Amino acid sequence: MPEVQTSQHSGEMTQRFIAFVMMQAQQTALFLGQIPHPETGKPEPNLDAARLFIDQLEMIREKTRGNLTTEEADILKTVIADLQLAFVTAKAAPQTSSAPVEQPAIQPEPPAPEASPPNEEESKKRFSKSYGG
Repeated sequence: MPEVQTSQHSGEMTQRFIAFVMMQAQQTALFLGQIPHPETGKPEPNLDAARLFIDQLEMIREKTRGNLTTEEADILKTVIADLQLAFVTAKAAPQTSSAPVEQPAIQPEPPAPEASPPNEEESKKRFSKSYGG
């Protein structure tokens, strides 16, 4: 029988889930050509791969329906909507252009300072959105 999560464990799992969703969103942004490729420094759109990542996030939303906190569900919904819009925009843009497509504005809850990766400031510049009312 599954173990009931404690509130502290649940909060940690929420942060991990949000970090996972944001990593998927960042990969999708790379495939949408919004983030330069790390090796070449140039955007290299791959819309098939971007579509795959968006589909995976939609599958996660469907398979976890009813098991997410309100915060997790809202972030997942917003990320998917932003990425779908960016995908449509990228698909409509000429593929010969190397100019990056404007990317969606999304930002997770700030992680604990000790868990912050060195490039977090750069990441926050790419994804910023208020989830307030």
